[in-house]
Amino acid sequence: MRVLIVEDDERIASFLTKGLKAEGYATLVARDGYEALAVSEAEGEALDLVLLDLGLPRIDGRVVLRSLRDRLPALPVIILTARDDVESKVQGLDSGAADYVTKPFHFEELLARIRASLRARDQTASSVLVVGDLQLDLVTKVAWRDGRRIDLAPREWALLELLMRHPHQVLSRAQILDRVWEYDFDPGSNIVDVYVGYLRRKLNAPGCAPLLQTVRGAGYRLLPPEGPGEG
Repeated sequence: MRVLIVEDDERIASFLTKGLKAEGYATLVARDGYEALAVSEAEGEALDLVLLDLGLPRIDGRVVLRSLRDRLPALPVIILTARDDVESKVQGLDSGAADYVTKPFHFEELLARIRASLRARDQTASSVLVVGDLQLDLVTKVAWRDGRRIDLAPREWALLELLMRHPHQVLSRAQILDRVWEYDFDPGSNIVDVYVGYLRRKLNAPGCAPLLQTVRGAGYRLLPPEGPGEG
């Protein structure tokens, strides 16, 4: 899941980024309204949710919200602002926000509201990714294979989601670092290989055909059992 944080307060943006990454979300940060519009246009449907402050430099958050609703009507937007008056709340929700959260906030409550907004979005779209006999529930963050539940750590879940959204495609270590870890690790780190190993042991259980495969010198890919592959 890819979340755009639109927040000009560096302390709050950093807090949200760290907290969401710990929960397995990939994050992008925009510091003002102009940057928010530029990022959302570049990312498009790759975004899953936006956390939007209203009091932004350059372009007001309400203008950003209207633009997002026009271009990406299915994208959930949660307003996260210090404006706690009733008029602002009514205007925000009437303008298309999925939810309205006032500062200060409890992070656990914000996480619950994010999950609720994503569930509401997924009522009109499948919330389960399927590759062969592997299924990943995007809401509960639990995988299933051959009737067997596979519990995943946040980074394992984020890695598996990325691979399942691009079946058959070889993803390089650099691509995986950018989408799952972003700038937390340098390109020379072996963290991708470590987590691929964790995930492979969970997916390639005894009696099941291998799914997660290494393409030597190129990266990793996920193939359904009937697909040709490289070990």
